[in-house]
Amino acid sequence: MVRITPGMGLYSIAHLLSQEGIIQDPHFFMLLTWLKSQSKKIKWGDFELYVGMPPRVLLDYLTSGKTMLKRITFPEGFNLQQMAQRLAEEKLVDEKAFLLSARDLQFLNNLGIKETTLEGFLFPDTYIFHRGMTIQAIQKKMVLRFKEVYEGLTQKPLTDFQNIRKIVILASIVEKETGLASERPLIASVFTNRLKIGMALQSDPTVIYGIKNFNGDLTKKDLLTPTAYNTYLKPGLPPGPIANPGRESLQAVLYPAKSDYLYFVSKNDGSHFFSKDLKTHNRAVARYQLSGRTNKTSKPN
Repeated sequence: MVRITPGMGLYSIAHLLSQEGIIQDPHFFMLLTWLKSQSKKIKWGDFELYVGMPPRVLLDYLTSGKTMLKRITFPEGFNLQQMAQRLAEEKLVDEKAFLLSARDLQFLNNLGIKETTLEGFLFPDTYIFHRGMTIQAIQKKMVLRFKEVYEGLTQKPLTDFQNIRKIVILASIVEKETGLASERPLIASVFTNRLKIGMALQSDPTVIYGIKNFNGDLTKKDLLTPTAYNTYLKPGLPPGPIANPGRESLQAVLYPAKSDYLYFVSKNDGSHFFSKDLKTHNRAVARYQLSGRTNKTSKPN
């Protein structure tokens, strides 16, 4: 496997191929490339090459862009850290470098993202990346996919960023609250109704996002610990998205169901029971959460 990086000149490429034992004479390869007017057509990326490849075959291969491809799927609701880990596992990026790039304000500004992080704007989908792609090229591809989906849902260009960030934040919460697509418009309506009357969102996933090195066990102490993401103690939306929402969660927030619901509780089968008032909600909690509040189930209460 030979990696040709962006901006690498013909001299460097020829000598790299020679060092790797792919070609014997770098000068002959350079001359051949010039004669065929291919010096600026060699692609960058990771190429699987073999010792003894005829120079003409090798040149055709390098200019074809047939780099080593990798198919990566990011589930809906993956956060920035999880995406970085997934790409690092596939040896496509350095995890720390990916996270640093996702918080590079100049890079974000160039992408048209007026935020301090790409959290929420890296669209979860299946992508084909080729080894050797830069981190920023990978992130740009995912942001462009987000823009494509968002603009497809709204039929408007992605310009009103103050409004967009609120939608993405709320969509990320909806994404983490339920795995049922059919419930997402109702979940969105609960949070929208709460925001309208100034009622705390009381969402467990936001609390979890604000806990460093969360161990999987959400406790009462966690709910009482003030953080920027504790929506039990802090009214309104958290300061940023807590995950990268998919199409259905974005659509649910853009077009929430019309309801008077203010509460929901897990029925322990993947679905939720919705209530308009606290009395009905408390009865539902008693019915579906017989052992009391579970640590791993999110529900406004």
